Amino acid sequence: MTEPLRLGMVVYARLTLLDLIGPHEVFARMPKTRVMLVGHSLDPVVSDRSVAITPDTRFEQCPPLDVLFVPGGHGQVDMMEDPRLIAFLRAQGASAQWVTSVCTGALLLGAAGLLHGYRATTHWLSLPLLAYFGATPEDARVVEDRNRESTWP
Repeated sequence: MTEPLRLGMVVYARLTLLDLIGPHEVFARMPKTRVMLVGHSLDPVVSDRSVAITPDTRFEQCPPLDVLFVPGGHGQVDMMEDPRLIAFLRAQGASAQWVTSVCTGALLLGAAGLLHGYRATTHWLSLPLLAYFGATPEDARVVEDRNRESTWP
């Protein structure tokens, strides 16, 4: 029997609920896939729409991921300089088969150095910021470059 695909979805306060829940619904239905909600602690975090989400794995306890997923949201601004999150993204992104984001989650990947030399997209208001992280901003809904994918709704 093969190991299940390990997919980690980062959760943080004031993330955009739809950026997380829409993809989660799809990922959780994939066969032989273990979806983990990964956060600072196992305490609930509150989304931008006041819905509490409970992580099931802490950054430090997360096994190596096959897929690293980062949603966007207003809380992303506060997380840009969070040393624990950035260290987690760097470590997991270095070995993950796929590194993905929705909307401004791409800025967190950029802050962790995971988009340097890659084409990427994000919300149109934040699109120019990708260049500060060495990414090539692309005005598109979905951008796939090697093992990186970024989207915005």
